[in-house]
Amino acid sequence: MGTRDVILDAAAKVMAERGLANMTTRQIAQAAGFTEAALYKHFTNKADLIVAVVRERSPGMTRLAQALQIGPGTGDLADNLTAIAQTAIAFYRDGFPMFASMFADPATLATHKEELRRQDAGPHKANEALAVYLRAEQATGRLRPDADVQAAAGLLLGACFQHALLDHMSTPDLRDDGEAAREFAHALLAPLVP
Repeated sequence: MGTRDVILDAAAKVMAERGLANMTTRQIAQAAGFTEAALYKHFTNKADLIVAVVRERSPGMTRLAQALQIGPGTGDLADNLTAIAQTAIAFYRDGFPMFASMFADPATLATHKEELRRQDAGPHKANEALAVYLRAEQATGRLRPDADVQAAAGLLLGACFQHALLDHMSTPDLRDDGEAAREFAHALLAPLVP
């Protein structure tokens, strides 16, 4: 395993243990067995490292990206959206503990947002990818031509985000992920199908 991979693994571990706002590059370097200088040979700054960890070490991010690659016109539309919703719920649930601490520190949040802009990355990319998929489904005729696919993408992913948040808050009588994903997909599709 190369130096960059060792650093990413160490950073993921430290992030999980300490949260984004409480971790330092010194702690990451120590966990990786390198100097801080070695980190900066591979990453421009701490925010760059965080983005790389999320992209490359988050199983939920990988699964969500794969789920959003469904070919238009294939499979059952409700099943496709259910699969996307299930992976989104898992991704949001896994990410909450890590990202919540970022919002507690305005400087960390500002730096992270700037790094996302620099890399043309961010949470909006999931909405954009889902809207692209839904637009392609419109082209096949499986969705109404006047359907607002951007709003639909926001509604589906927003419901998944809230479901994950409510789970972290131990909300009583919360549906299980599979049932919630299925119901979100069906509720979204009802007004969108021709």
